Amino acid sequence: MTSDSRTPQRATLGTWPTPLEPMPRLAGALGLNPDDLSIKRDDLTGLGGGGNKIRKLEWLCGAALADGATTLVTTGAPQSNHARLTAAAGARLGLDVVLVLAGSAGSSASGNLALDGLFGATVVWAGAVDAEALRSAAEQVAEQLRRRGAVPVLIPFGGSSVLGARGYVECGRELLTQAPDLATVVVALGSGGTMAGLVDVLGPARVLGVHCGAVTDPARTVSELASGLSGTHRAPEELRLRLDQVGDGYGVLTERVMAAMTLAARTEGIVLDPIYTGRAMAGLIAATEDGDIAPGQRTILLHSGGLPGLFGHPATLAQAEAALTVGGQVSRASRKE
Repeated sequence: MTSDSRTPQRATLGTWPTPLEPMPRLAGALGLNPDDLSIKRDDLTGLGGGGNKIRKLEWLCGAALADGATTLVTTGAPQSNHARLTAAAGARLGLDVVLVLAGSAGSSASGNLALDGLFGATVVWAGAVDAEALRSAAEQVAEQLRRRGAVPVLIPFGGSSVLGARGYVECGRELLTQAPDLATVVVALGSGGTMAGLVDVLGPARVLGVHCGAVTDPARTVSELASGLSGTHRAPEELRLRLDQVGDGYGVLTERVMAAMTLAARTEGIVLDPIYTGRAMAGLIAATEDGDIAPGQRTILLHSGGLPGLFGHPATLAQAEAALTVGGQVSRASRKE
């Protein structure tokens, strides 16, 4: 039996509603009107460093508790925000957590991995595997736990199932209350549940998903989740997607993403991450450049969190630190004059 098969219940994990904040300086830098651009602060959800996965985990953990779970088992990349927040949710709810992660031990243990340990999660390294093999490894771990007398529940990759996506149905309703005139919500498209929940409430024309490289067929992934929520078919071609920000792959920083992160930081003091929110911002910038987002339209960037992951991404840290060094040198030269 899966957690989706019971009457949905919610665990209390987050703080709602999250703020909607204006970004007039960033809007001006992009050629938009000062009131055109806002940011939905789902990085401020409260638990475990914050992030969008909390909305999904409220539903998934509620169902797990109803199933009598003693242990949550989930999967992800080594710097998975979802894994980190599943670990935090387990700590909050008194459940053990096992994280089955792609890759192997011995690389950096900073960023999200450090928090996984702080929250008391057990990490099982699955090696260099694809998504299907990673899911199979998690099922094997769950079976081993059952043999030991535990009651494990598998939490899907990214928290993205029809049940988990209900969290972003709630977010869509919050947005309609906070900004009833919204034209576009820009969101990082990872495992698909965040975008699917927003599409269910706002419709596909008002949600722009920026593919981050986490799944092989983002349109089909979102289509299936959104169809499951609505009970009617949402065709992949209905969706508004940008596929141009993946670059060389999911974990690889691109110049456009670094530029987008820098612009957000220097105009609004907003910190984005290189995998998800940085790509979402790069996609928003590209959409203003090609006219998909225009002045006079109310546009919202969904900040889905991910700050700890920045500190586990050496390439991003190196560029940020290089900028600090250059700034220091200019400042010293200026004083000598």
